[in-house]
Amino acid sequence: MNMKAILRLFLAWLGLAACARADEGMWLYNNAPRAQIKARYGFEVTDAWLDHLRLASVRFNSGGSGSFVSADGLAITNHHVGADALQKMSSEKNNYLRDGFYARTAAEEIKCVDLELNVLQSIEDVTARVNAAVPATATGDEAAAARRKITAEIERESREKTGLRSDVVTLYQGGQYHLYRFKRYTDIRLVFAPEQQIAFYGGDPDNFEYPRYDLDVCLFRVYENDQPVRPAHYLKWSPVGAQDGELVFVSGHPGRTSRLLTVAELEYLRDNSLPYTLMLLKRREVLLTAWGARHEENARRVRDALFSVQNYRKVRDGELAALQDPAVMDAKRTAEKAFQQKLAGPGGSADALAAYTKIAAATQEIGRYALRYRLLEGDRRNIFSAPQGLTSESFGIARTLLRAAEERAKPNGERLKEYADAKRESFELELFSDKPIYTDYEIISLADALAFLAEQLGYNDATVVKMLAGKSPRARAAELINGTQVRSVEFRRKLYAGGSDAVKTARDPMIELARLIDAEARGLRKTLETQDEIKQQAQGAIARARFALEGTSNYPDATFTLRLSYGAVRGYDEDGKFIPALTNFAGLYERSASQHNRPPFDLPPRWSERKAALNLATPFNFVSTCDIIGGNSGSPTVNRAGEFVGIIFDGNLQSLVGSFAYEDVYNRALSVHSAAIIESLRKIYDAPALADELLNGKR
Repeated sequence: MNMKAILRLFLAWLGLAACARADEGMWLYNNAPRAQIKARYGFEVTDAWLDHLRLASVRFNSGGSGSFVSADGLAITNHHVGADALQKMSSEKNNYLRDGFYARTAAEEIKCVDLELNVLQSIEDVTARVNAAVPATATGDEAAAARRKITAEIERESREKTGLRSDVVTLYQGGQYHLYRFKRYTDIRLVFAPEQQIAFYGGDPDNFEYPRYDLDVCLFRVYENDQPVRPAHYLKWSPVGAQDGELVFVSGHPGRTSRLLTVAELEYLRDNSLPYTLMLLKRREVLLTAWGARHEENARRVRDALFSVQNYRKVRDGELAALQDPAVMDAKRTAEKAFQQKLAGPGGSADALAAYTKIAAATQEIGRYALRYRLLEGDRRNIFSAPQGLTSESFGIARTLLRAAEERAKPNGERLKEYADAKRESFELELFSDKPIYTDYEIISLADALAFLAEQLGYNDATVVKMLAGKSPRARAAELINGTQVRSVEFRRKLYAGGSDAVKTARDPMIELARLIDAEARGLRKTLETQDEIKQQAQGAIARARFALEGTSNYPDATFTLRLSYGAVRGYDEDGKFIPALTNFAGLYERSASQHNRPPFDLPPRWSERKAALNLATPFNFVSTCDIIGGNSGSPTVNRAGEFVGIIFDGNLQSLVGSFAYEDVYNRALSVHSAAIIESLRKIYDAPALADELLNGKR
């Protein structure tokens, strides 16, 4: 189905009655949709049921979700979520990402380099305290500083009181603030991964398509004090797995949605943010594909990065196509105007009505600085990520060392938020990671980024001239990468411990480059954070008005924090053909034969050799109407009994508009079936002990 057809379906959804969207929502655990679930499915969600599922759910800080599935600390996620860890522990000799891995004994389990897992322990509403700390008369930058200070204070107090990772999370674009407390685990060991070819069977052509045949799973064991953790809550494994038509739930950490954005913000995404992002992704895809094709070892080094780029490119293509359709935006405008009319009427809010104008003005101001911000400062959700004009791990580390030295000398509440005391443990885990960083890959990555920087800002831009220092992008990249010491963990420890003086006297060329542009980058960041604060306050006014007019029985946009979704295992129609909810092993072999077993539809050798041993009727993948988005990857799919019946790994093509809206007629979430995992472990991978642990809940 092409994108035009998907948009027609999306538009059809806009005219559907509310009942057609009954399974919508990425719900807060402290505001679960109990009444809706009871009315639609006759199932009563209890506190005990929610608590068990919450405490069995796990967040992978590499960017996905997972769950405990045994009393001996076994945790499951997707292969593509575990790929970051697999890549870091692999080498030219042992390519675990490509070839897979199985630890038959505890001694064979491989410790991950820098993986952190979080389990949500509690949620506290701190909205009143956060808002009270921001003076009503404060300007945008003053308000941003005040909010940053109170957030750091709340997080520090909670960390000192409970010992738990504590994050203040912004919900409803500023309508609420909740304090999330997590138990951290940092001793994570690899137990099992299949070959990437079967985990991502069909490759990019089948990505976001259905039917599918992916064994997208990866199993780790979680340790504490050098012993496997004994979680009080883990998911019992269903040997039968998901059944067509049954109610299922997804517990995971959706990354980010944009369903509550105003029309002005959506127009900015359409005209500015998404086109730029797609241009960059397509450029990056060409670079990684070409470099990877030169040598098998090159291909191994970029394998995970290339997968991520291709996946994001497809997602952003779908999002942009939706926002470029006039009917979609007209529908959004109609809905916004209808709500504004409510705000202008009895019981409405003049402040909320005025908020739309403030958001539009702030969004326009952000657009003025966005390009330089992306190229010189970048996305600070990941503290170690480099800006897009300096893409390389070496620069990300160098700037982190520079800023850590400066920020740690300040009071906790006045620092950039990523350097707050409450985040220090997670920060140091990643800073001192001994993950492999490859010089040749770093050079080609930084060279391309510097060339892109010069193209976007102009070769004669004053900042570009200073950064290139009279050299070509390639020569400058080679000079910087070959000259820096930041890839040495010992060097990082020395500078981090020594503070600002040690960083200054090191005279490291990459750190000095970071220093060269830091004043401008910080200024750009302050400008955008000021405008974001204006938007946040305005969105808060809209949210409060919405609560007053419509109640609080709705869900906020996704924030990579734990959410609950629900729906039914259900097939759908596509181009006049019914697509059944479940696939099976027989379909995998039929798919391979129809493509003459050519890449990316070729089967790993053991899958061809052991076909006769399999029960080909065993379910493989299935779809449900559960509402998911990126970040939900690895989320457990459970039944009414809270049993593990599958694991989320993708959405179908029709789900690509899910960042902006949801419908349950065509939009589907894809899961690996629990029975497929057991069948594969027993008959393909000779891992009966692991299969038994999943089924019995213990070794």
